[in-house]
Amino acid sequence: MAFSDQFLDELRNRVGIADVVGRRVKLTRKGREHQGLCPFHKEKTPSFTVNEEKGFYHCFGCQAHGSVFDFVMETEGLSFPEAVEKLAADAGMQVPRDTPEERERQKKRQTLLDVVEMSAKLFERALRMPEGQPGLDYLKRRGLTDATIKRFRLGYAPDGRGWLKAALAREGVDEALMLGAGMVIKPDDGRPSYDRFRGRVMFPIADRRGRVIAFGGRIIADGEPKYLNSPETPLFHKGTTLYGLDLAGAAARQSGTLIVTEGYMDVIALAQAGFQGAVAPLGTALTEEQIQLLWKVVREPALCFDGDAAGQRAAAKAAERALPFLKPGYGLRFAVLPQGQDPDDLVKSGGATAMQALLDGAPALSVMIWRIETGGRIPAAAEARAALEAKLKEHSRRIQDPTVRAHFSRLFGERLWPGGAGASAGGFGDQGGGAGWRGARRRRDAGREAPNVYLPGSAAAGRIDAGEIRRTALLATLINHPDCFDEMSEPLGTIAFSATELDNLRQQVLNTLADHPGLDSAGLITHLNQIGFAGILNRVLSSETYGHGFFARPDAARQEALSGWRDALRMFRDEDLAQEIEEAKRISRENPSEEASRRLQVLTRQKLALKAEEDMSFGI
Repeated sequence: MAFSDQFLDELRNRVGIADVVGRRVKLTRKGREHQGLCPFHKEKTPSFTVNEEKGFYHCFGCQAHGSVFDFVMETEGLSFPEAVEKLAADAGMQVPRDTPEERERQKKRQTLLDVVEMSAKLFERALRMPEGQPGLDYLKRRGLTDATIKRFRLGYAPDGRGWLKAALAREGVDEALMLGAGMVIKPDDGRPSYDRFRGRVMFPIADRRGRVIAFGGRIIADGEPKYLNSPETPLFHKGTTLYGLDLAGAAARQSGTLIVTEGYMDVIALAQAGFQGAVAPLGTALTEEQIQLLWKVVREPALCFDGDAAGQRAAAKAAERALPFLKPGYGLRFAVLPQGQDPDDLVKSGGATAMQALLDGAPALSVMIWRIETGGRIPAAAEARAALEAKLKEHSRRIQDPTVRAHFSRLFGERLWPGGAGASAGGFGDQGGGAGWRGARRRRDAGREAPNVYLPGSAAAGRIDAGEIRRTALLATLINHPDCFDEMSEPLGTIAFSATELDNLRQQVLNTLADHPGLDSAGLITHLNQIGFAGILNRVLSSETYGHGFFARPDAARQEALSGWRDALRMFRDEDLAQEIEEAKRISRENPSEEASRRLQVLTRQKLALKAEEDMSFGI
């Protein structure tokens, strides 16, 4: 059976070779590739690599090499057509049959590609002609260089109803093909067809192979709509395409950062400022297919939205859309711009440094949902807090993966009921005593979100917060002793840091060590410095921190580091519980209620359980 190149390309993009190989081989990310033990011969040291960007696997031991189709054929003993059909079924794609009709359809599709490419060249040429001066002036006013204009193949559609139609006709293009490619519009009342794009700066939209499949046009004079996209065609499906992905993919994989902006100019401005890994949906909210495309490039793309109400709505919609498809290791981050600014404004006012700082501080999806639902405040009244709990539960229930769902449930519970029943391992509504210390964001004032507090060496620091400095020492210990990752990762991964910068560093340390087992301290520190954490890292790995936690020093023996780390963790839990018990007693005295009494009982049981744990020997 013959399959078209277009179908095979789309199937490769849908399934992803790392995902397919990962079902049979435990893969670890190593820079731009994945690595694991070769499934084709016995080995103890990994020599098998998977390159997602180039779409192949290779073993340096036995020289096995091939595509995703080869892998399925070799591991499952299938023929090429059988492997294609299996992968298509997994991806939910219908396999086209090799019929005269299908061959004709593919021929027409190729012809439409030729028409769209021809149009792109005509628009590029027009931009440099006298009739294109308004478009060129606009692009220059926006600060774009000639190199950027050329890289993104920007053009201009002159303001005439038949300019493109006439130009394509001179090249021998039939009107039916112009219609099929979405380049002209045919009125229903029988009037002659006319150009779809008129008086607009033109942004070619390409598929992942870099072939132009559609256009976006920005009007220069007055008129509506401001932006106009090509219609759905055999080439172009808006919900499965991301603007700029063909140019951004390689850079994003190399840097580990993929920025999702709101429009064409945002992508282009960021690329010109040095952020080559930027893409944009095409005028609509992110679709499921687009989110899956993003995850094939990086595990945590950063959605960059305007700071206005519309941007907040877009962020909320993206978060809702992603929830059902979350899986361990894959998520979204949200880089919310200052009010009234877009990425271009931010880069022009604060430079690349300001944009990088925004990306470094971008909160995870779970944190974004929390902020959207709470607005930065936890209701003091039990009724209002219960209503908030119901909303958060609904978000958690939408997550299909049980592991991710459990962690979301636990996180929301710990934040909603700090140290109480909701913070137990069981998540919301668990009335038994639990490990309430895990990840609880402690608040003495239930009606106010905890501010960022003391960071070692911070000029902005006020009174030193003992709890925060202890968290800092816990993190510094792992950075200096990555070989303790197995013992420290779970508790450190669920402890919340109220300082955003410190919390981002914690997440990056855990993600890096999870993806790179065996990485030593020097390698970890070098990596963190290279990706923008140098400032906070210097403050964490300082004499200030080591003064409060001698065990965190890089020269501490492993046993000393682990023993001191566990003691500090127990002290952290003990002090926080003591504070919560005192607060619960005060509330119980001032407002006696069944809920207040039950909370005090839960905290007291946790305190007794912690005391019993402290009386036992941990062992090393």
